[in-house]
Amino acid sequence: MTFIVLCCLGAITVIGLSLAIYCMCNKKDKLRKESDDIWEQNHDIWEQNHDRTEELKILTSQLDFETIRRHAVNVTLDPDSAHRNLILSDDGKQVRHGELKPVLSDNRKRYKNWFGVLGNVGFSRKFYYEVKVEGKTEWTLGVVRRSINRNERSRPIPYKGYWTVELKNGKYTAHADSPVTLLLREKPLKVGVFVDYEKGQVSFYNVEARSHIYSFTGCSFTEKLYPFFNPGDSDSISLVVCPVDATD
Repeated sequence: MTFIVLCCLGAITVIGLSLAIYCMCNKKDKLRKESDDIWEQNHDIWEQNHDRTEELKILTSQLDFETIRRHAVNVTLDPDSAHRNLILSDDGKQVRHGELKPVLSDNRKRYKNWFGVLGNVGFSRKFYYEVKVEGKTEWTLGVVRRSINRNERSRPIPYKGYWTVELKNGKYTAHADSPVTLLLREKPLKVGVFVDYEKGQVSFYNVEARSHIYSFTGCSFTEKLYPFFNPGDSDSISLVVCPVDATD
């Protein structure tokens, strides 16, 4: 009799433990499901906030860009600084690579080794200009300080007085002291160059996309800066200095 009672108690205990374990597992699954639901809700909220933050960044960037364009200056190319292989338009707004012009005299302003040309006016304040690069396979744009070496052969970097961005061999590069490869979502058809002289910053923009390309920051300027243009020698398409309409 005692044995039977013990067996019954044992069975009841096993059933009770099984039920307890079953309930605990169900509760654990329920808690896990609730936790997953909360995580998904929080993730959805994060994604919504992230999207709104990105939209706000884009709107802010576009607003800043429109403000920057109000510092536009009238840039005309300086023929006395142009390499002898460059052809300038009569109005000084276009430059392309062409045949060597031996009739042009050498002077201390003329580029000898790079296919470079400068704007005819330098600035020591905020200024902005735009250049059409559509269709070109090679170009370099930016600004240079007045005292740069026009016979330079090495890479144009800030240490030597150049702040430039380049397209060459299908790659976009910012010529910082160490080259920076730029991965652009859209190929710019028109490039905007902005200098904040007091802040020590040179920035480049994709004009059509209203997007930022690259900025040199923490620069120290002690003399006037001149717009710089190099149309390269891989095509005969002109770089074109465009008028800037801040209401575009």
